[in-house]
Order: sequence, then C-alpha cells, then structure tokens
Amino acid sequence: MELVNIEKLLEKYLDAETSIAEENELKTYFSGDDVAPHLEEYRAMFGYFSASKKEIFTKTIQLKSRKLNWKWLSVAASAVLLVSVYTGYQKNQQAKAEKIYQETHFAFAMLSANLNKGTAAITELQEFETTTNKIFNKAK
Repeated sequence: MELVNIEKLLEKYLDAETSIAEENELKTYFSGDDVAPHLEEYRAMFGYFSASKKEIFTKTIQLKSRKLNWKWLSVAASAVLLVSVYTGYQKNQQAKAEKIYQETHFAFAMLSANLNKGTAAITELQEFETTTNKIFNKAK
C-alpha cells in the first residue's frame, strides 16, 4: 500500500502538484534502502537534492564595481572643451578674414570706379588739348 501511495505522490511531483510535506515524504522514501526496483531511477534525483542542500560555496566572488573614473571623465571633458574652443576660434578668425576681404574688395571697387571716372575726364581733356593745339598751331 505504501508503494501505491509513493507512486501517486511521484506522479503528482512530476506534474508539480505536491505540497512540501508530500515532497519531504518522497525524499525520505528515496533516501532509504527499500526502494522498489522500477523506481530506482528516481533515487539519484532525490539523492542529488539532499546532497545539494549540504553543499556550501566557499569561494569569494569578486564583483566588478561600476564606479566611474571621474578623473578620466574630467580629462575627456576638458579635451572636448579645448577642441570646441579651438574650432570656434578658427571659425571666428575665418569669419573676420572674410569680412576684411569683403571690405577691401568693396574699397578697391570704389577706387576703381573713381579712377575710371578720372581716366575718362583726362581722356576728354587730352582730346580737348589736342584739338586746341591743332587750332593754335595752325594759326602760327
């Protein structure tokens, strides 16, 4: 009768429907010497559970800390800041150079326009002088 009860408990255990008291009853049965031969394969499983409860882990576990290295972070931030300041300075210098170039170009354009007006006036004066010289030279 006990064997029938153990077989029913074993079926419930395999279906995960046993209580802790029933599991303890199975552990006691399989840890004993009078196990039925057709249930001998379950002895190793329940023996493993009993043996594994007695095991103790003795090694120390080294956990890696997730501590940020603030020194390197500040160095990296300083480097980024220096690069951005240098890049901004270069762009500022380039913008100033372009502005000076545009102003110089405008000044030369104004100078050229005024020189062209003066050249046109001198050309007219030379033509007037040539004409007056022809008139006065003929009179001599």
